[in-house]
Amino acid sequence: MKLVYTEQAIESLEEALAFMAPKVSYEKLLEIRDRILDKADALLLNPLQGQKEPMLELLEKEHRRLIEGHYKIIYRVVGEYIYITDIFDSRQDPDKMKA
Repeated sequence: MKLVYTEQAIESLEEALAFMAPKVSYEKLLEIRDRILDKADALLLNPLQGQKEPMLELLEKEHRRLIEGHYKIIYRVVGEYIYITDIFDSRQDPDKMKA
């Protein structure tokens, strides 16, 4: 299996970290980032461990999610690839979720 971050996922992570930056120390910001990335890395051992994401069922692409703190790691498994499609701050309006 190979883990692939889409451009959307990288942008979402950067936006979430930029939003948090004025509120926490730099060390805490790195800790949050590392916890999110470590959680995503765990998919390599068990790609189907996340629950199906109900907000994206209409797309019929079998999106799943992992939760890390306030963040949803949205992903899809396609063949030998695990695509991280979004990193969504769950404190936002769920209609903003992108796939």
